[in-house]
Amino acid sequence: MCRSGLTLLVWVAAVSLVLVADGRRVRQPRCPAGCTCTKDNALCENVRSVPHTFPSDVVSLSFVKSGFNEITGGSFVHTPALQLLLFTANSFDLIDEDAFLGLTHLEYLFIENNKIASISPYAFRGLKTLIHLSLAYNNLETLPKDVFKGMDALTKVDLRGNNLICDCKLKWLVEWMHHTNATLDQIYCSGPPLQQGKKINDLLPHSFDCMTAEFASYQSLKFESISVEAFTFGKEQYVVFAQPFAGTCSFLEWDHVEMTFRMYDTIESTSTVVCKPMVIDNHLFVIVAQLFGGSHIYKRDTSANKFIKIQDIDILKIRKPNDIETFMIDGESFFVIADSSKAGSTTVYKWNGNGFYSHQSLHPWYRDTDVEYLEISNKPHLILSSSSQRPVVYQWNRSQKQFDRRTDIPEMEDVFSVKHFRVKGDLFICLTRFIGDSKVMRWDGAMFKEVQTFPSRGSMVFQPVSIGNWQYAIMGSDYSLTQVYQWDTKRGQFVPSQELNIQAPRSFSLVAIDDRVFLLASSFKGKTQIYEHLMIDLSN
Repeated sequence: MCRSGLTLLVWVAAVSLVLVADGRRVRQPRCPAGCTCTKDNALCENVRSVPHTFPSDVVSLSFVKSGFNEITGGSFVHTPALQLLLFTANSFDLIDEDAFLGLTHLEYLFIENNKIASISPYAFRGLKTLIHLSLAYNNLETLPKDVFKGMDALTKVDLRGNNLICDCKLKWLVEWMHHTNATLDQIYCSGPPLQQGKKINDLLPHSFDCMTAEFASYQSLKFESISVEAFTFGKEQYVVFAQPFAGTCSFLEWDHVEMTFRMYDTIESTSTVVCKPMVIDNHLFVIVAQLFGGSHIYKRDTSANKFIKIQDIDILKIRKPNDIETFMIDGESFFVIADSSKAGSTTVYKWNGNGFYSHQSLHPWYRDTDVEYLEISNKPHLILSSSSQRPVVYQWNRSQKQFDRRTDIPEMEDVFSVKHFRVKGDLFICLTRFIGDSKVMRWDGAMFKEVQTFPSRGSMVFQPVSIGNWQYAIMGSDYSLTQVYQWDTKRGQFVPSQELNIQAPRSFSLVAIDDRVFLLASSFKGKTQIYEHLMIDLSN
C-alpha cells in the first residue's frame, strides 16, 4: 500500500474514534436513582436532593415524600424543558430565592400538601410562562410582598388550606387580587381576631389600617435644659430652651440647607426655669422666669436684631416661678405665672399696650407647681396644680374679668402638673404624679372622671401631643425610660407605643418645619434631644 493510502486510513480511523467518543459524550442521561421515568414524565420518591440530570424528553417532573428540607436556588437549571413540576407530601418547609431559575417553559407548578412556612420574595422569579400555581395545604401564614411579580401569564392560583393571617403584611395580596386576571379559590383568614373567618376574596384594601408612626432620634444638643417652647415669629419657626445651669434662654432656628437646628440667639439670665415666648401685634416678647434675681420680660428689637429687657416682674408676688402659660381672652393678651414658694402668689398679668401689669393674684401660700389654660364648654378656665392641695379649677368671670374658683379635682393629691388634649371634641386631661399613679381623666359635662391610670416612677412630665390624626401622651421618668403612649380610638384609651431614652425629661414641644414634625425634649441631667415623627407603612 502506498504511503498516501496508509495516511488516509489512519485519518479515517481517528475520525471514527472521535465520533464514537462524541457519541458517548451526548448519550442520553439515565433516569436518576429513586426516580421512575417514562417517555416524557419522571416521578421521584424518597430522594434526599433534587437530581441534576434527567432524560432530555422529560417535560413533567414530580417529587413525592422527598427528604430534602428546602428547594434551593437554581435546583432546576439542568432541566429547562420542564412544563409541569409537582411537589406533594414532602417535608421541606422553605422555597429559596430563584428556586425555579431557568424553567422558561414551565406552565404548571404544584407545591401541595407539604410543610412550607416560608417563601423567598424572589422564589418564582423568571416564571413568565406559568399559568397555574398551587401552594395549597401548606403552613403558610403570609406571603412576601409582590411574590407573583412578573408572572403575567397566571390564570389560576390556589392558596387553600393554609393559615393565612390577614394583617398588613398581606394587604398587597388583596390589592393584587383586585387587579390580576388570575382566579383564586375561596380562601379564609386565620387571623387576626378582627378578620378571622372572613373570606380574603371579599376583603378590600382600605379595610387594612397599616399606617403607624414612631419618633426617631434626629439630633442631640450638647446642653441640659428644663423647659422647651416652640413658636412662630416673622413666618419662621423657632424653639427656645431654658438652661438653668448655664443661666440662658437659648434660641434655635432651622437651617434649611443643613437640615438641622442651629443657634440663633441667647438671653443671659440666672437659674432660668422658663423662657416663654409671646407674640403680640407682630412683636415678640419673652418672659424669663428665674429662681434668683427676679423674673423679667424681654422684647425682640428687630432693627438691632437683639433682645432688650423692658420690664421686671414684681418680686414680692413671684418669688419662685415654676410654670408660665400665655393665652388670649376676648382679644386681650394675658400670661399667668405659677409660683411655688410659700410666700409667693400665682399671678395673672395683662398686656395694656405698653407693658404687662398684675391683673389678678389667684391665691397665696399654696406652692403651685403648674398652671394650665383651657376652655371648658367654650369658657376660659385655669387649672392650678399644687403640692399642698388637689388641682383647683378656676373659671373666667366675663363681667368681673377675673377668674373665680369653681371646683377642685377630687382624690388627686400630690399632682405636679395638668395638661389637656381633645379627641373628637371630648376634653381630657393628663395629671402627673412623681411617685404613684398618674391619670387621664375626661370631662363629662360636670366634672373630670377617671379614664385610665399609669404607674409613675419619678415622673415630672406627662404631656399630650397631637400630630395630625395621631394623639400621643409622653410620660417622662427620672428612673426609667420615657414611655410614649398612642391613643386608641376604638378603646378610648392610650396604648403603649414606644420607649425613648431621655435623662430626666422635663418638657416636650412640637415644631413643624418643611413638611416634617419634630419632637423636642428638654433633659435636666443629660443632652437635650430632638426626634422626628416618621410615618411607617406596615404593608411594605
